[in-house]
Amino acid sequence: MRKQESLTQYLDWPLFGALIIMLIMGLATVYSVAFNEDAPSIFNFSEKYGRQLFWILFSLFLGLLVFLIDSDIYRRFAIPIYLSTLFLLVVVLFMPAVHGAHAWIGIGSFGVQPAEFAKISTALLLAKYISGLTVKQQNTRTVLTASSILLIPMGLILLQPDAGTFVVFTSFLFVMYREGLTFDPILLNIVNSIPGVRYKETWVGSHFIPILFALLFLSVITLLLKSVSIDLAIFGTGITLNGFLLVFTGLISIYLISWLLLQRLTTRRDRSRMMVVLTLGLVLAGSLSLAVDKGFDMLRKHQKDRIELFLGLREDPNGDDYNRNRAMAAVGSGGFMGKGYGKASVSSVRSNHVPESETDFIFCPFAEEWGFVGVLVLFFLYFFMLFRIIVIAERQRAAFNRVYAYCVAMILFYHFAINIGMNIGFAPVIGIPLPFFSYGGSSMMSFSVMMFILLKLDAQRKDVLR
Repeated sequence: MRKQESLTQYLDWPLFGALIIMLIMGLATVYSVAFNEDAPSIFNFSEKYGRQLFWILFSLFLGLLVFLIDSDIYRRFAIPIYLSTLFLLVVVLFMPAVHGAHAWIGIGSFGVQPAEFAKISTALLLAKYISGLTVKQQNTRTVLTASSILLIPMGLILLQPDAGTFVVFTSFLFVMYREGLTFDPILLNIVNSIPGVRYKETWVGSHFIPILFALLFLSVITLLLKSVSIDLAIFGTGITLNGFLLVFTGLISIYLISWLLLQRLTTRRDRSRMMVVLTLGLVLAGSLSLAVDKGFDMLRKHQKDRIELFLGLREDPNGDDYNRNRAMAAVGSGGFMGKGYGKASVSSVRSNHVPESETDFIFCPFAEEWGFVGVLVLFFLYFFMLFRIIVIAERQRAAFNRVYAYCVAMILFYHFAINIGMNIGFAPVIGIPLPFFSYGGSSMMSFSVMMFILLKLDAQRKDVLR
């Protein structure tokens, strides 16, 4: 009686309601964009909207099974679940390639993408591991162990290759950072290995996430300046500077200016420490710029094309940049109020102006049909879901539940932000579905199961003592 009562009394109905509304809106959009006049029934499973309905119903059935299982199962069996998905990630590498990637395991006429379910298993194991740590146990070994939980599936996914899912896995770093698992212990050991140096903490490790974004920004700047060449013949040298040297020269200038200012503003000891930090930053920045410059040349052609087009290094609106170009045109054509349901002309499957408009570019037909107003409603729903997930995370008694909730929030945010960015030209096209909207069985099942596990954990939160 207690379990049945918890399902209804403690279920987070606002989040559950937002989830159902999102599923209905997604199904309606798929039906509209892939509509076939010769097979108008939504129950026609030979059509994409019929199959999408099947996947939604099957996902809801899996959600029911999740609620029938005691929530403690997910914590106790986190390791076997994780190892099972790793096994599938290895098996999929030997499967035939689909669109150039070994990412699918064929089951009859359907295919399953193990990488989608690896997000759930990684979130569960990371939650299990972090929840078992105390503040005193956050050392080099624990940071490396938590990082390994992420890096192993990330490495296997990169071998497929699946750049989109690989990027999504970096969202777990924010969860680690939020739970206090910084890279400070690792960097502290490295710094203290230098003779005569003894520090109790490092600023770099405690601010890993901001530094990560700074390095990402520097990498983008390097790529933007990759093709820039400045002739220094005016000085009689005949030397040209490319992007790498521009960045390196700029950093040296900052180095010298900082040294002159520090002579008057700080003590000798503080100047020495600051110059060590600046020197390390200069070397790291130069090395990163060179690595990006050389590593960019090692990428596959289609990967280089996408990055160059996204950064505006070249234009090809009717060739390699066709998808992104037509997606932005479809979104813009919706105007303020949209063209109306079923009246998308640029992004419909029938027009074929926007390839994959029912999967990765599902936002295009929705924006074209409902316009700016509809997009605001969609954004409100997603941000409301994220808000509710954070509320759920903060009211948990068990650390396992809290960490898992934050993992779900970050995964959902990554998918939402990158997918919308792809559709409006703010992010490169890397094949990330829009949660609960994009056509596809694997993504629908994985997101639904992920969400229902969270709802189940929250429904039984009062049964947990810690």
